[in-house]
Amino acid sequence: MRSFGDLPRPVLVLEGLGMVLLVLAYLSIHDHVHLPGWLASQQAAVAMIFLGVALMVPAAAFLVWRVAQGFGPLMRGGLPPENDRHKPAPKNASDDKNDREPRA
Repeated sequence: MRSFGDLPRPVLVLEGLGMVLLVLAYLSIHDHVHLPGWLASQQAAVAMIFLGVALMVPAAAFLVWRVAQGFGPLMRGGLPPENDRHKPAPKNASDDKNDREPRA
């Protein structure tokens, strides 16, 4: 699978903002950070949790969509991707390092 860096930049920014909101909500709930005014309430912390998760959904949806596109040909009965390990048989028998079929 390709790396997460292949995600579009806006999706990565939304994912980062979601993580920041979740960490900020966690630190606020456990009184490690004191937020000003109405942001210090429990309702604001719950809202930050829901908003943080909602901001992380596009990245998850994008990854699921990319995996579904990769499995699409396999699910419709298409041929699987070629494996690089399957190479044609060598012309010279002395170069053959693979196991052979049993003799009948």
